[in-house]
Amino acid sequence: MAAGPGDILQLIREGRVATRRDITEATGLSRVTVAQRIDALRRTGLIYEAEPEESTGGRRPTRLRVNHDHGLVLTAVVDTTHVELSVTNLAGEALVVDHRAVTTARGPRPVLDEVLAGFAHLIDAAGKTHDDIDGIGVSLPAPIDPQTMRPSSPPLMPGWDDYDMVTHLGRVHDVPIVVENDANVTALGEQSSHHPDASPLCLIKVSTGIGCGFVVGGDVLTGVDGGSGDIGHIRLDGHEDAVCTCGSRGCLAAVASGGAIAAQLTAIGHQASSGSDVRRLLEAGDVQAIQLTREAGRRIGRVASIVNSVVNPEVLVVTGDLASDPLLAGIQESIYEYSLPRAIRNLQVVLGGLGDRAAQMGLSHLVANKVFDPAAVDLRVGSA
Repeated sequence: MAAGPGDILQLIREGRVATRRDITEATGLSRVTVAQRIDALRRTGLIYEAEPEESTGGRRPTRLRVNHDHGLVLTAVVDTTHVELSVTNLAGEALVVDHRAVTTARGPRPVLDEVLAGFAHLIDAAGKTHDDIDGIGVSLPAPIDPQTMRPSSPPLMPGWDDYDMVTHLGRVHDVPIVVENDANVTALGEQSSHHPDASPLCLIKVSTGIGCGFVVGGDVLTGVDGGSGDIGHIRLDGHEDAVCTCGSRGCLAAVASGGAIAAQLTAIGHQASSGSDVRRLLEAGDVQAIQLTREAGRRIGRVASIVNSVVNPEVLVVTGDLASDPLLAGIQESIYEYSLPRAIRNLQVVLGGLGDRAAQMGLSHLVANKVFDPAAVDLRVGSA
């Protein structure tokens, strides 16, 4: 196989090789060539050699490690009412984090300007400069076209359709920029951190809206134009009176999302306008919020049973503002009732393990894929 420095780094990242001898055996390259490739990667700071391992005899080999502190990533997890900003290393470990109240209803320009201002503040807070930034990742509660990385007819974000976010952010930061759907990056974060061997992994995010993400073989499934996993707009019979933000009636999001439950709670005297308000009521042990959330889980589970039959995931992760025992119980009830025994015999249905950090981890992972892309590494090594 042709194995430049970038290909060797990819083998190290995937855990397929750990020593110089491993690389020689995996690639067929000579020891001298392997030494040259490794030295080039070390000079650019992309890898380092760890302490020698125990050996059964002879010289103890050192292990080659990816240097995740080589550069930094800026991430922005944009929700309908707030944004979480962070500076992370290339492994997704956060150095500094900031939360800002900003509504997507204001439109893309003011929101992204607020994101850029937040990035500048975090870079200073971390004691870094623009030159330390290797890439930017942004997630939105919206379908994202995988070719253009622009929002594609987002029901919860009027005014954002087809907006060129990469150019907007790139005017300040000339680095690789990734824009992705929030459920997709959350699924990737959960998979890489807690379920690395699970494939397929399905994640359902229930917040103000409802979204679903899939990770298959370590890659996010986006669909042809970013619409994969948009289960919030599957219509349910018997709910034609429920008007959805997309303009249709009877959508799952119109009857089972955080926004829908907030409206139901408001109608019976509670103060609630979003999924985060419902979460606060759940955390306070409010009986009506618990009952409505469990019923929402049953409705989501009906749709999830179809997804389960089509995709046959190994793990189904439930996250978002409404991720809770009542929601999980409702989803499990319907999945087990409406799925064939064969479709659920190997299925795990669990709450997310990372909470709000999952999307940030997923974004860092996607940016790291660009930074460590073999062709990009070869260019960096060649110019060093």
